[in-house]
Amino acid sequence: MGEQTLTITALQGIPRVQPGDDLSALLIAALEQDRLEPRAQDILVVAQKIVSKAEGRYLDLASIEPGSRARELAAVTRKDARLVEAILSQSAEILRAAPHVLIAVTHHGIVMANAGVDRSNLEAGDDGLRVLLLPEAPDRSARHIKERLDAHFSADIGVIVADSAGRAWRLGTVGLAIGAAGVPSLVDRRGEEDLAGRPLEVTEVGFADAVAAAAALAMGEAAEARPAALVRGLGWTAEPRPAAALLRPKTQDLFR
Repeated sequence: MGEQTLTITALQGIPRVQPGDDLSALLIAALEQDRLEPRAQDILVVAQKIVSKAEGRYLDLASIEPGSRARELAAVTRKDARLVEAILSQSAEILRAAPHVLIAVTHHGIVMANAGVDRSNLEAGDDGLRVLLLPEAPDRSARHIKERLDAHFSADIGVIVADSAGRAWRLGTVGLAIGAAGVPSLVDRRGEEDLAGRPLEVTEVGFADAVAAAAALAMGEAAEARPAALVRGLGWTAEPRPAAALLRPKTQDLFR
């Protein structure tokens, strides 16, 4: 097997995204400005925040009247009760509540702190009262971007919508694929042989998560202003699967 080279190139020149912006057009312009022409099995990783911003997924906390459940959780978590009410509106289930921590299952089925409701990297001047929600349907958002880029560049590429998330029992956040199109988000390798010729029995690879985590190193998490990256050098034969394929069924979840 030959040597494999993987490159991750963060896109430059993407402006601050506003509600209603044509995000695909902005990404195409940035790729062309950086003289990057996507080709088959390249993967464009796009930060969730700019997807949510383009889709207008803002919520004004000043307009929220917290209910009794939000006030109870606010007392436990020491969070603004209005923020907690916003989190509840995006949650199918609350898993854990502790000082400064609220872990929820989103309506998409993703386990995340604050159900993905966030106020980091938003425009200044709103007194911290505006928050950003996850895209309503992240796999659909990825698919729309892919369709536009495939048509423009005449290529069959992958698109991943990535967010950052923590993990149980480990410190620090990593990139996480919450939406995907054109990539095998979960690769089932059960039945393949290992180096000793023994069949793999339980190995399933979180391919889209691994790509999102790698791209996050180039994109950054704070003020880098690099909300997208092109990943080149990976190849696959598995069928594309959306990011929803990565969600562990509740019946198999031993950690709740």
